[in-house]
Amino acid sequence: MTPLRIAFAGTPQFALPALHALLKSRHPVVGVLTQPDRPAGRGQQLRASPVKLLAAEHRLPVAQPQTLKTPEGRAELARWSPDVLVVVAYGLILPQAALDLPRLGCLNIHGSLLPRWRGAAPIQRAILAGDAETGVTIMQLDAGLDTGPVLLERRHPIGLHDTAGDLHDALSELGALALIEALEGLAAGSLKARAQPEAGATHAAKIDKSEAALDWSANASQLDRQVRAFNPWPVAETRFGNETLRVIRARVAESGGTHAEPGTLLGLADDGLRVACGEGVLAIRELQRAGKRPISARDFANAVRVAGLRFGP
Repeated sequence: MTPLRIAFAGTPQFALPALHALLKSRHPVVGVLTQPDRPAGRGQQLRASPVKLLAAEHRLPVAQPQTLKTPEGRAELARWSPDVLVVVAYGLILPQAALDLPRLGCLNIHGSLLPRWRGAAPIQRAILAGDAETGVTIMQLDAGLDTGPVLLERRHPIGLHDTAGDLHDALSELGALALIEALEGLAAGSLKARAQPEAGATHAAKIDKSEAALDWSANASQLDRQVRAFNPWPVAETRFGNETLRVIRARVAESGGTHAEPGTLLGLADDGLRVACGEGVLAIRELQRAGKRPISARDFANAVRVAGLRFGP
């Protein structure tokens, strides 16, 4: 089978396993699209994306157009003449003129089992919803929002204590393996795309920082999902007196209900600092005070006499 000429479009860390896999495959990477360098850090100096750094390490041609909506923005992609454009968390909209350039179209790795969780935050939304499993979908891009036909999917369970960061890492590796499998199927002509069903479609809206505030009148399972979904960003938080605490790790307490007011600190147990919820009890295992490093619940309880105090407004 003749190797496929691959162009790659991606920007953040999530895209790196896919690019690594392509570089190890038999398919040549003829060029890389990534977003323009952005100001970052305290000095706001321009910083290259993780994808650009990896591309430079392998001396790959790199283009960083502000948009692909103009002929000038698409010029490098057209010049590379790819058979396939692989798109992984690129961050720019691909207009139809860009989608039409590769001979075999554009492939995308999406972090959910489509059509569930189309959109910007599929990993976080799956955890928030209490889904038992997620996965990756290799699909052909079209002009819609994650609505293109599916080539293949691979499933992955969501563990009781998995954070968004845990799933991010697992799905990025799983997606890289699935991508190579899909490319081999395309090259052999043995893989056929199928249209997504509309039944079961849900939208994974972008995460807003305001969603990270914990409402202790909710049940413990819901609060546990919030903590896990927002780790590592934006990190769940709660008020404690005049300060804001970040709740990094927690879990539903294995036993014990309470009639205490939601947000009341019930004291330290083996599973963490227990907090009364609207229903059930949440055990906080790791938290962070403003301007301080993350600490264990035990260290926090040793520094603060917690019994009877409250989290929340």
